[in-house]
Amino acid sequence: MILAAKRGLSDLFDTAHALWSVRVLALVLLGLVAWASPAAGRIIVDTISEAYLQVSVFVAATLALLYGLERLFNVDSAELLARYPRSQVPLAAFLGALPGCGGAIVVVTQYVNGRLSFGALIAVLTATMGDAAFLLLAREPMTGLLVFALGLGVGSLCGWLVDGFHGRDFMRAQTQADVARRQLRLREQRRADAVRLHPLWLALMLPGVVLAVPIAAQVDPNSWFGPLAAYEPVTWLGFAGGMLALLMWSARLCGTPGDEFDAVGTLANPADREKSPGRPPITRRVISDTNFVTVWVIAAFLCYELGMYFSGADLASWFAVWAPVTPLIAVLVGFLPGCGPQIVVTTLYLTGVIPMAALLGNAISNDGDALFPALALAPRAAILATAYTGVPALIVGYAVYFLS
Repeated sequence: MILAAKRGLSDLFDTAHALWSVRVLALVLLGLVAWASPAAGRIIVDTISEAYLQVSVFVAATLALLYGLERLFNVDSAELLARYPRSQVPLAAFLGALPGCGGAIVVVTQYVNGRLSFGALIAVLTATMGDAAFLLLAREPMTGLLVFALGLGVGSLCGWLVDGFHGRDFMRAQTQADVARRQLRLREQRRADAVRLHPLWLALMLPGVVLAVPIAAQVDPNSWFGPLAAYEPVTWLGFAGGMLALLMWSARLCGTPGDEFDAVGTLANPADREKSPGRPPITRRVISDTNFVTVWVIAAFLCYELGMYFSGADLASWFAVWAPVTPLIAVLVGFLPGCGPQIVVTTLYLTGVIPMAALLGNAISNDGDALFPALALAPRAAILATAYTGVPALIVGYAVYFLS
């Protein structure tokens, strides 16, 4: 009984340590900002909801599709890429060119594990337009297809050039020993998944996916609820989903970056594969990956929106200063992690504020949400890759500008 009591106290202290961490303090700080400024509080609610309904649900859907196909056809992407190393660059560019960030995140996590070359990382970051592609496809499908083809071609070419110039082992990600040490360190921090929140997570995600489609088409689904529309049920659904992801992350009730980005499992997402001989459930993999990305996306969105609110800056006015510098400004905005600023750029193009040259430059330079795991786990490679993608972005942007 004494030993059991000691174990119970130890578990209690571990739980308290996990709960009262920097992660929870960040949420407390966010709550204090909302309490101090009602206007900022409304921005926080809208921003978390927007991040969830315009990014997280599409990331989850894309990852579920990829992992489902992997399971259905018994595909091991790591083995496939290792068997055909010359296909890494065009395959990475293809996954990056797909709308959303799910395919690009898969490639980036493979690179973080040391399975792909730096050229493949360049290819995927050059090709991806992120979640702004959904908005563009909804409003101008032909332009969206043009951006897809351009990203695929330019991404593949740049990836091959980088591998040819630097070699396939340039900036190769962590060694297996480094990964093993990081896995051990994170396993020591991991607490038991005592609360099963996956059903609630799915209960919010599934309607979120359905409602995200009209939102991407610039239709407000709140209006579908008649008298209840004034209460903005869709907005609060998105806020609840985003907060659940934040809470699961802060309380360590989901996988950690070490689970998502280790070097053991297939498709760079083993989710505790060491605990079971087979592949982990697709649901757990999707939830772990989506929560990790959601946290970073919400952080980026909040920094952007609250920064604009408290500073009074207006991004749209920057593009209206001089037309010749709009491609350059769009490329520089593309360097910002996340899809929020890129969606703004796409919106400015769709409203006629900036030319297509700026849109194309931004589409090539922006790395979407795929940059977040790279920044977290391979920051030097992420920064260098971002700088490299700026070169073709400037070339394409100004070529289109002067030829149009």
